[in-house]
Amino acid sequence: MRVISGRYRGRRLKAPTWDGLRPTSDKLRETLFNILAPRIAGARVFDGYAGTGAIGIEALSRGAAHVTFVEQDRRARALIEENVARCSVEGDYTIRGGDVATALSHDAGAYDVILLDPPYDSSPISALDAAAHALAPGGLIVLERATRQEPDAPASLDRVRDVKSGDSTLTFFRTRDA
Repeated sequence: MRVISGRYRGRRLKAPTWDGLRPTSDKLRETLFNILAPRIAGARVFDGYAGTGAIGIEALSRGAAHVTFVEQDRRARALIEENVARCSVEGDYTIRGGDVATALSHDAGAYDVILLDPPYDSSPISALDAAAHALAPGGLIVLERATRQEPDAPASLDRVRDVKSGDSTLTFFRTRDA
């Protein structure tokens, strides 16, 4: 696992040593950030279910103003901290523990891009609902999901695009009023 592009390009990121995390592949991260490229510079980004932190670190590498990483697993939070240190990131980020939906519910209108990568066997509906309220005007929510599972989405969101890559699909949402 490595940073694909930007100021931290080529830096190796540490992978988990335990089961239960499913890091986003380099290929899928590259696809994601090729799509998001015009939105990232100066953006406030939320990396929910952050795991290794690779997605948020990629956003910082490409010029995001700030990334908020949220991860329940304390081992994963320590791994994010280690990966941020490997890239010599200073400032520009916050690492939080706890539930993603709860974290988003306190940040109304705070994020330009919200990236959600929940476990494939869980329902993302509560996180998507909270994300709809935490999204800044004109912002975008991206859900990484198993291709075989269609996500339920709250009525406040419009599904605007799906990008399939192997067993994973990136599903893009905007708020209805955007």
